[in-house]
Amino acid sequence: MSELTGSAVRTRRLVLYGAATVVGRCRTFVRGVLADWAWPAPEHPGGPTAGEREAAVEDVLLLVSEAVTNAVRHGGGPTELVLRLCRRGPDSAPARAGDLRIEVSDVSREFPSVRTPTLRGVPGGYGLMMMNLLAERWGVVPRRGGKTVWFEVAAPCQARGAPSPAGCVPGPEPFGKPEPFGK
Repeated sequence: MSELTGSAVRTRRLVLYGAATVVGRCRTFVRGVLADWAWPAPEHPGGPTAGEREAAVEDVLLLVSEAVTNAVRHGGGPTELVLRLCRRGPDSAPARAGDLRIEVSDVSREFPSVRTPTLRGVPGGYGLMMMNLLAERWGVVPRRGGKTVWFEVAAPCQARGAPSPAGCVPGPEPFGKPEPFGK
């Protein structure tokens, strides 16, 4: 695990091995990092309610579970989990503070494909559908020795009907411009 803090993006990494308990380990790691980073931002006037904040965390954990499970089932096993948090600072004014990017790397060079669930009651076929529904954007980047599946989740900014707080200004690509595969 590492954290880089000198820029507008905070990063934590977890090197992965073995498949037996990897999904649970990743969920625990992500929940701990999000708590450390206070993501999404703590309650404040006009901000998301406690329920909206917890729902955002649960959405992230579901997406992590799906991405890691896909790496186990179809990617030869996950090798690394990376979390990136965009922070608002003097040189990152256009980016939206609090946006989260998660990357799961595996050893397969085969890109995922959305498939239709075929048999009722048989698991499988819903992971990328959920990614399309819950992530702001997602994609796949080939890399040496495999690929990285990434997704981005916007921080919930405000309670319904409340004015937008100062830290919640939409802006261009807070994490650069990756090659998108999904949305």
